[in-house]
Amino acid sequence: MTDSPIRVALVDDQQLVRGGFKMLINSQPDLEVVAEAGDGREAVSALAKVRADVVLMDVRMPGMDGIEATTRLLDTAAAQPAGSDRAELKVVVLTTFDLDEYALAAIQAGASGFLLKDAPPEELLGAIRTVYRGDAVIAPSTTRRLLEHVAPLLRAPSPAASRSHAAVESLTPREREVFTLIAEGLSNPEIAGQLFLSEATVKTHVGHILAKLNARDRVQAVLIAYETGVVAP
Repeated sequence: MTDSPIRVALVDDQQLVRGGFKMLINSQPDLEVVAEAGDGREAVSALAKVRADVVLMDVRMPGMDGIEATTRLLDTAAAQPAGSDRAELKVVVLTTFDLDEYALAAIQAGASGFLLKDAPPEELLGAIRTVYRGDAVIAPSTTRRLLEHVAPLLRAPSPAASRSHAAVESLTPREREVFTLIAEGLSNPEIAGQLFLSEATVKTHVGHILAKLNARDRVQAVLIAYETGVVAP
C-alpha cells in the first residue's frame, strides 16, 4: 500500500449530498474524491475512465439504480488481473433506511457493507478506510440488524444457497471457528485473543475462508453465515 490518498467516488442523485460528502472527505489528508456521478449509468461510465478504491453508492436513483451499478462495477473489477488496482474496487452502499431490503440486495450484489446517510462523519470516514483495508466488518451492529431482519429470505432454497452450504462444509474445524467469530462481528485482534492465536495466523485463516467461500470480503462471509445457518438471528 502506498502513501497516496484513498481514491473515493461519490454516486448520489442529490447534488447537495454529494457536495457535503465531498467537502468532508477532501478535508482528510488520506482521502480524495476522484469522481462524482448522479446515477448508476454515470458511475459506470466515470469509473471506466477514472480509478477509484472505494465507491459510496446511493441505492435509490433514477435510471440505473445502485444495485445494478454495483453489480456492473464489481463484475468489471472481477474481470481484471488479480492484484491490479481496478480489481480491488470496493463499494459501500448509502441508504436512508436502517432495515432496507434494497440495501441487502446491494450487499448480495457484492457491496462491502452499508451505511446510513445520517451516520456521524467519523463513522463515514472510518468506513471508507476500513473497507479499503478489507480487514474488518463495517458498522457490524447495523449490518447484523439488517441480516437478522431478512434472514428468512436468505435461507430460501436456491442454487446459490446450495453452493454456500458446500463451501462451508469444506472449511476445516479451525476455519469454522474463525468463520463463526467473523460472523459474530469480531475483528482479527479479537478473534486472535479469543482463540489464543497470533493475528498473523488469524489473517491467514481469514484469507483461506474467504477463498473457499468465494467471498470478496468479510461482509460477504457474514452474509453466507446467515444464509447457511452458521449464525442465527
